[in-house]
Amino acid sequence: MTITERLAPPGPTEPYNSTEDLFFWMNENFARYGDIYKASVFGSDVFVVSNPVFCERILRRNWMNYARSGQVVKRISLLLGRGLIGSNGDFWVKQRRMIQPAFSKSAIGNLVPVIAGGNAELLATWKLAAARGETVNVTLDVSRMVLKVTLSVIFGDDYYEVRSHFGILAEESARDLEFAQTFRLLGKVIREIAERRRRDSVIAEDFLGSLMQARDREHGEPMPDAQLAQEVMTLIVAGHETTASLLNWMWYLLSRHPKVQTRLAEEFDRLPWGEVPSMDALPDYTYARQIIDEALRLYPPLWLMTRKAINDDQLGDFFVPAGTEIYISPYLIQRSPHLWEAPDSFDPDRMTPEAEQNRHELALCPFGAGPRNCIGEFLARVEIQLHLMMFARELLLRYDDETPPEVTTGMNLLSKHDFIMRPELRMPQGGCTANRIKDDNSIEQLRPCQEGRETAA
Repeated sequence: MTITERLAPPGPTEPYNSTEDLFFWMNENFARYGDIYKASVFGSDVFVVSNPVFCERILRRNWMNYARSGQVVKRISLLLGRGLIGSNGDFWVKQRRMIQPAFSKSAIGNLVPVIAGGNAELLATWKLAAARGETVNVTLDVSRMVLKVTLSVIFGDDYYEVRSHFGILAEESARDLEFAQTFRLLGKVIREIAERRRRDSVIAEDFLGSLMQARDREHGEPMPDAQLAQEVMTLIVAGHETTASLLNWMWYLLSRHPKVQTRLAEEFDRLPWGEVPSMDALPDYTYARQIIDEALRLYPPLWLMTRKAINDDQLGDFFVPAGTEIYISPYLIQRSPHLWEAPDSFDPDRMTPEAEQNRHELALCPFGAGPRNCIGEFLARVEIQLHLMMFARELLLRYDDETPPEVTTGMNLLSKHDFIMRPELRMPQGGCTANRIKDDNSIEQLRPCQEGRETAA
C-alpha cells in the first residue's frame, strides 16, 4: 500500500465530549475499535494508537516527525513553562544534553543514602503503627515521603528552606488553573537559591548544583536562571507525583495478594543485606523487580503521551496526514488482551526475562520509549525498589476494603480515594519476633531465644 491511498482507521463518528472522562472514553473506544482508531478530540483529528509496532515508529524510528504536542502538553506547559517535557526541536536537544549527566548511574548512586533516609523515617512510623495495631494512610504517607526525597535530592542542604513552599504538591491533588498559577510563583524561590549559591561560590552536589554547572555544548553557556527554574520545577513535579502514584498502587496490589508479599519476603531472607541495599545488588532481587514491572504495567503513572505529526506518514495501512495528533496510552497497551494473557490480573511471573523475549518490547512502555523517553526512569526505578525492599522486609500491609479502587486521571494515573491499610510486623525466617513500644515511642524488637528468654534482636 502506498502513502497516496490515504486510508483512515475506523473510529467513533461523534466527537469526544469534554464533559466525559477522557480516560474512560478512550478505554471504551479501544474495546470497540481496537489498537488504532480515529476520533475528533478537543476539535482536532486524533489517532489513538495502542499497537506496539505503530508506537515504535512514532516514538523511535520516525520520532523526529512527531513533536510533543496536544492538550496534555499544553496543561504541563501551563504548569511548568518551557521545561524538558513541553519543549521540542533543537531547544529540547540542547536542554536534554545539559540535564542528562545529572541522571547518570554514578550520580544516582550518590543519592542512595538520601533516598534511603527518607524511607527509613516513614518505615519507623509504620512500624510503630503496626506495634500499636493502628492503620496508616498509604496514599498520603508515600506522597509526603516521596516529595521529601525529591526535594532533598534536588536542593540538598537547602531542603529545609524550600519544603514549606512545595508542600502544596502532596497536600493538593488538583492540577487546575488555580494550582498552576500558585505553583509557577515558586520559580522565584528556585532563582533566589541559585543566585545565593552563585554569590557565595557554593558548588553543591545536588540536582540544582548539577544543572547550575551544566554548559551548552555548542556555546559553553549556562542555563539562564528562568530556564533553570522551569527545569527544576519540571523535575519536582515529575519526580514526585509519578513515583508516589506507583508506590500507592503497588501497595494496593501487594495488599490484595498476600502470597506475593510472602514470596517477596522469602527472596529477602534468601538474599539478606545490611541497613541499605547497595546499587550494585539491586538487580539480584529479581522477584522484587518483577513486582515493580507488573505494577507499572497495570497502573502506569504516565497513562497518556501525545504527539503531533509534522509531515505526512504511514502507520501500516493507514495514512497519517500532517497535523494529526497522536494519543498513545501505555495503560491501553499494557492491558491489551491481544498482548497480555489475563491483562487485568496481577501476576509478577509474567515479567520474567524468558517471558520478556516472547513479546514486543513496547508492550511494556510505562516510561515511554525512544529519544524522548522519561529522563528520570532510572532514578524512579531505584527509588521504587529501595522503598519496596526496605518496607517489605519489615512489614506486611493489609487492606480490608473489598470495594474495587477507582481511578482518577490528571497528569498521572491516581487512585480516587486514599488507601487506608493496616501494617503488620513481619516474622523473619528462623524465628518469631515480638515487639514492644518503648517509652520514647520507638519499637524494640524482641526475639525469644531457645531457652524462652527475651533478648533484644
